Amino acid sequence: MTDSNIDFWASLPIPAFILDADDHIEDCNPVAESFLNTSAKTLHGAPVWDKVMIDAPLESSFERVRKDRSALFINDVDVGGGDRPPVLCNIQIAPLSLVGGETSAKVLLLISPREIAGRLGRSHSVKSAAKSAIGMAEMLAHEIKNPLAGITGAAQLLSMNLSVEDQEMTDLIVAETRRIVKLLEQVEQFGNVLMPQCKAVNIHDVLDRARRSAMVGFGAHMDIVEDYDPSLPATWGDADQLQQVFLNLLKNASEANKAGGKIRIHTFYENSMRLRRADGSGSVPLQIEIIDDGPGLPAEIASDVFEPFVSGRENGTGLGLALVSKIISEHQGWIAVDSAPGRTVFRISLPVAPKFEQTEVETA
Repeated sequence: MTDSNIDFWASLPIPAFILDADDHIEDCNPVAESFLNTSAKTLHGAPVWDKVMIDAPLESSFERVRKDRSALFINDVDVGGGDRPPVLCNIQIAPLSLVGGETSAKVLLLISPREIAGRLGRSHSVKSAAKSAIGMAEMLAHEIKNPLAGITGAAQLLSMNLSVEDQEMTDLIVAETRRIVKLLEQVEQFGNVLMPQCKAVNIHDVLDRARRSAMVGFGAHMDIVEDYDPSLPATWGDADQLQQVFLNLLKNASEANKAGGKIRIHTFYENSMRLRRADGSGSVPLQIEIIDDGPGLPAEIASDVFEPFVSGRENGTGLGLALVSKIISEHQGWIAVDSAPGRTVFRISLPVAPKFEQTEVETA
């Protein structure tokens, strides 16, 4: 059974294009506009290869589709366009038939970004890893902090009857045990984050608060610029916890580029982003990107950067980004990273606040 009121073209969750006999764009769906960050009016009539950059020779593939009247699938190609960096995608090309069964030289081009499926598929494992780390945090705090207090006290008592040279050893014991206690306190903090108290939140207010804090502190040597979409609706979240997330990402970007550089905070709306949850799939169209021009993440940890105790910094605990992923997961969103020397992008996707809450937006 079909519903004549359904707009199937606009409902497609992936970028889709209709191309004429000369491979000019005749039509595109809203997701394609978002994917290329370009309006349909600009795309209409343009050669597809001028707007969609595909790292594969597809001219012969289009000819084969038109000749054989059969669909063609091409996996794992880089697709970009405009100022959007290339992403790994699967391509589908299919011939179009006119009403009544007549053939046509027009073809349908579908682009399925692999980044969406791959990153969303990792969201469950990231959340599970965070939960496991919380349990380990509680165990470590209980089993280790109390004995450390006894070691510190014993070392201080011993030092009273020792020579100056020997006291250096007990002082070392005290200093190291205090350092470990400080580390465990960070672990405890990771495990004690409360569930978010969600309200309708203007994400730009939260970002501005984090940006101002960074500029007068750890990010004073950086050029932090805004690139906001002012039309974004409110998100459903805890303003304080979201600020903690953005401060952590801004701090990482600043520390990665100690000589100074640029951090761009970019927000936009991407209707195609959906997250599979236990109770079904949910839309996460609000996109926030923290982009820096630093050296990038070390290759050996790039794929595991959200796992607990994985750090690319000397003396880093590896809990900051694990905490970030935990907070975003509990906001029913997801986070991903794309890193190369000179450009690292942390991208957060969040849901929109329910319509009945949009009238009362909480500011940071």
